[in-house]
Amino acid sequence: MKVILTQDVKAQGKKGDIIEVSDGYAKNFLLPRKLAVIADAKALNEAKAKEASKNYKIETERNAARELAAKLAAVVVKIPAAAGADDRLYGSITAKDIAEALEAQHGIVIDRRKLQLGEAIRAFGTYEVDAKLYTEVVGKINVVVCKK
Repeated sequence: MKVILTQDVKAQGKKGDIIEVSDGYAKNFLLPRKLAVIADAKALNEAKAKEASKNYKIETERNAARELAAKLAAVVVKIPAAAGADDRLYGSITAKDIAEALEAQHGIVIDRRKLQLGEAIRAFGTYEVDAKLYTEVVGKINVVVCKK
């Protein structure tokens, strides 16, 4: 009997999978516990529609992330910082500082946890910071640390 799983079932499959199981297993275990529904034409069409909707959502999010990555490539974020006599910064520039400066200067909102700093920025200069926007989509942000 073909069934569509409504929840993850150990050793059978994940939610939304269409699987072939014995009649007894389906009638006595899966269906009474509402772990699956019989895979008739209506249920198959609903499953296909949900899958298409999910794929469309993923594709639109990926395209939005690519557009944002292209936008970030053209942006330069300037962060003024105070330093001592030997041009070493007091403290360091963090991902939070970069995210706040990006929002203030260019109106682009990115969560600080998506910014990937290799090491802390502790000196004046130009740096390139990666922003993980989506799966396999990484944007580059140019950061310039200058004197106050």
